[in-house]
Amino acid sequence: MTTLVYSHPDCLDHREPPGHPEQAARLLAVERGLAGLDLERREAPLADVTDVLRCHPAQYVARVERAVPQQGWAQLDGDTYMAPGSCQAALRAVGGVCAAVDAVIGAQARNAFVACRPPGHHAERETAMGFCLFGSVAIGAKRALDHHGLARVAVVDFDVHHGNGTQDLLWDEPRCLFASSQQMPLYPGSGFADERGAHGQMVNVPLRGGSGGAEMHAAYQREVFPRLTAFQPELILISAGFDAHADDPLAGLMWRTADFAWLTEQLCDLADALCGGRVVSALEGGYDLDALAASVAAHVGVLQRRGQ
Repeated sequence: MTTLVYSHPDCLDHREPPGHPEQAARLLAVERGLAGLDLERREAPLADVTDVLRCHPAQYVARVERAVPQQGWAQLDGDTYMAPGSCQAALRAVGGVCAAVDAVIGAQARNAFVACRPPGHHAERETAMGFCLFGSVAIGAKRALDHHGLARVAVVDFDVHHGNGTQDLLWDEPRCLFASSQQMPLYPGSGFADERGAHGQMVNVPLRGGSGGAEMHAAYQREVFPRLTAFQPELILISAGFDAHADDPLAGLMWRTADFAWLTEQLCDLADALCGGRVVSALEGGYDLDALAASVAAHVGVLQRRGQ
């Protein structure tokens, strides 16, 4: 077996205004990172609305669909826009995560990477924000629990910005451990250590601006890995944001490409020990295109090697 990669050309049709950091060129950079790796490519399907409704109410989904413009852009908040192809792209992102969850649980592969956009981890139950429309990874976690009958699923979010949307969508879900590291203070202003979820199943790890890989390694070894081990997940999902890279323009952590490889290795070690190696990773942030390409190559390269 090898690593599955889910993507779709529709995700290039989510167009942002000129100069916006969450641009279609990000996917071209991701493809540069994936080039040369031994991967099985699959098209990300459109999400079934029943999966989206696992996390978002019908009235919110309808509101997003109504906001799609005929041309140009519709602005949903200060930095979240929709173009004519945006809703279709977002449904591909959700569908890609759900298809990857199905494939990994169904033993078609040990792990998978979803190379779709827009990202999803800022989308709250009824709020689009932070470039995000639907909570793709949270929806994938709920599919694993409710459709496949898993008892415990873990989500690890290493984007530099806190996954406030994933936290909101899973706050009351005792079957899901959510562990997130993020620069603090930084947008969206959440992710403090005392945000623990309705069942104590949230692990937030604030990191100071200017800190680098050594601080991240220590924080994960101290706070995240022991909680994952104690939780005993049957599947690990990753919100893979690469904007903690030192070259990223939107934040101030100082991770290097090797740090993403280290963290991926550690999560794969835990997955091997806890859940038969089952990992599904999905693209979130990362806005310096060269750093994004290099970090994706490091992250997915580890998945590919460990998935054999």
